[in-house]
Amino acid sequence: MAAGGLASSLPRRWYERRLTPALWPLLPLSWLFAGLAGLRRWLFRCAVLRTQRLAVPVIVVGNLTVGGSGKTPLVLWLVERLREAGWRPGIISGGYGGRGRGEGVHAVAAGSSPALVGDEPLLLARRSGVPVFVGRDRVAAGQALLAAHTECDVIVSDDGLQHYRLQRAVEVVVFDGRGVGNGWLLPAGPLREPLQRLAGVAAVVWNGRREPLVADAASACPQFDMRLLGQRFVAAGGLAGGPDASCEAASLRACKLYALAGIGDPGRFFAQLQALGLEFEAHPFPDHHPYTAADLAFASDGVLLMTEKDAVKCAPIVTGEAWLLPVEAVISGPPGGADLFEIILEKLNGRTTA
Repeated sequence: MAAGGLASSLPRRWYERRLTPALWPLLPLSWLFAGLAGLRRWLFRCAVLRTQRLAVPVIVVGNLTVGGSGKTPLVLWLVERLREAGWRPGIISGGYGGRGRGEGVHAVAAGSSPALVGDEPLLLARRSGVPVFVGRDRVAAGQALLAAHTECDVIVSDDGLQHYRLQRAVEVVVFDGRGVGNGWLLPAGPLREPLQRLAGVAAVVWNGRREPLVADAASACPQFDMRLLGQRFVAAGGLAGGPDASCEAASLRACKLYALAGIGDPGRFFAQLQALGLEFEAHPFPDHHPYTAADLAFASDGVLLMTEKDAVKCAPIVTGEAWLLPVEAVISGPPGGADLFEIILEKLNGRTTA
């Protein structure tokens, strides 16, 4: 079973800082998973299993843990920086959560169904302004993108760190404030691979506080901090002002507010709303939750706030006042240190296969 499928069927107590007794019976499976993951990586590195190189360099933005960690905002930041530098990027993704994930490759348009292509790819297509293709086989997705858009000269892969068949020039790993939780591999913990895997990546990006255990394991590579900034809300549906309506947080403070978040760590979004001075009733949902109108009924007597990722699925079914909060990634490193984009450019120019 793939890591994502395995994760969805197990108790989510991974991000506690210790291995709880309920997870002890899973330890033998974690040892087996670690052995198989190591063997698979070794087979690719030794060319026993074949890798494939696309006609353009590939940048993988991924993570070592299951669940969202903030990769999508970083992908958008990277695509914008590439465009500013004169590159013509495209994006590929596994399309997690879309029913088309196991049905070949799909081009993602702004009007695509999130149920077909996945919520994050749809958000990327709407925000990035570059071609986006999804497919479980990322090599096939990359090949289809390049066939349809011959102008593209670099591909950014949203996730796919463990998709070793796809050769890549750069790997960037993202962690959020949950770090690696209890530090164990699947299924007893959230790790897809051991922390030693960080030795070969170009950079680690922290979307939240740094965890000493991970920071030490990644001491040989540059580490950067990412903040997600959002100040102005945009209409998510059901407003007289239409989809272009927007407002500041101050105009919502007198309202009865409800907030939902179906992301890897819903607490990140709720903390962001609190930082804007808003009081609300929080409703966390699982990552990639397939919302129905009944899921939103709790907000019938107030105003609903949501992430931009949730809005691609919720906007068509909201009936009352609802707002989404777009965010932009801001990347910072140590004073006097190298810029993350400069590191990536150096790797691209060298076309080093990770």
